[in-house]
Amino acid sequence: MSATPLGGTIVPFLLMQSPLQNFANLIVSYFIEIWDFLIFIGQISGVIIVLIGAILWFTETNQSRGKGLVFSGVMLSVVIEYFVLFPPAFVLT
Repeated sequence: MSATPLGGTIVPFLLMQSPLQNFANLIVSYFIEIWDFLIFIGQISGVIIVLIGAILWFTETNQSRGKGLVFSGVMLSVVIEYFVLFPPAFVLT
């Protein structure tokens, strides 16, 4: 420890983390990557489901299933956008 001009001492601050903290940070980083990938897959699948539903609905191949797919795709997109706007706590760090 070294003395300061005002007579106090400086305590060196170590930036080392314990192995458990390093492991937790590694797991959180993997969760963030997996979360981003799942959001991407959810957004793409929502669009694809709506397109397939619209094709089935408007070509009158299977109107009831087409309407259901369009509704499901819109609901999936709304849920995905909710999780984009309000992500879990591990994504915010």
